Amino acid sequence: MRFAFAGIDMFGSVFETLLAGGWQPVKLFTRPCDGVLDFNDRVLALARHYRLPIQLSRITREDIALLAQQGCGCLVVAGYPWLVKGWEGIVPYAFNVHPSPLPEGRGPYPVMRAILEGRSEWGVSAHVLAPTFDTGAILAQETFTLSDLETHDSLLARCQMGAGRIAGTILRDLPGLWASAVPQGAGSYWNRSTDADRMLDWSRGVEHVLRTVRAFGSIESIARLGGADVFVSAATGWHEAHELAPGALVHRYQRHITVATSDGFVILTRWSSLSQSQARDTGR
Repeated sequence: MRFAFAGIDMFGSVFETLLAGGWQPVKLFTRPCDGVLDFNDRVLALARHYRLPIQLSRITREDIALLAQQGCGCLVVAGYPWLVKGWEGIVPYAFNVHPSPLPEGRGPYPVMRAILEGRSEWGVSAHVLAPTFDTGAILAQETFTLSDLETHDSLLARCQMGAGRIAGTILRDLPGLWASAVPQGAGSYWNRSTDADRMLDWSRGVEHVLRTVRAFGSIESIARLGGADVFVSAATGWHEAHELAPGALVHRYQRHITVATSDGFVILTRWSSLSQSQARDTGR
């Protein structure tokens, strides 16, 4: 199968699996990345290795028509921000890989919210490209149980590994899966997480604070300490009755900072006064 890939490193496992399975690449569509959550170094390196044309701008109908002229049989989308339209009747197959158990968790990046909501199960899905985001019929899906201590980084890795396995399933029998694709029912659309979602709320207690830290992991949650914000990637804590105000700084040891919550204490064990993007911009 000749195919084009539209995506970034986040789901580069899909690209790599299809290449390893013998599919022939014709083009890479990717996008500018922030170097914090989004990277495309690996997919760019693969494209250069295969001497593929690379496009950083949005896929157009003209691009799709050119793919058809090149004998492209499938457009594969994974971690691509723009809605792809106009492929029907021009390219035989087009599908997207999404990090949720669709139809739940449609939207740009639902991984953090899955942890914030304390979901007990999550998954990854491949679906036919549709005129609206993440609504096409399901080709393949994998679900798994979440740990009580799941983090953004562990859940992302599990979704990436699952995406690779799903790609392997698809390359073995795309026509059969296409013919038996299951339409989605009613579901939910989740907007992208905001800085407000990342903010640690000391008044809501130890469990809520630690869940927020886990939900954002290396992407960093935000802690307001003494009128300034710091960016947190790891923390621990415990419950203990006290009369301190939530948010009070109660102890410091080297770079560990202990903060009171409404029902105990949280220790910020990895944090920075600069966010990852600020540190990158300043070269620190």
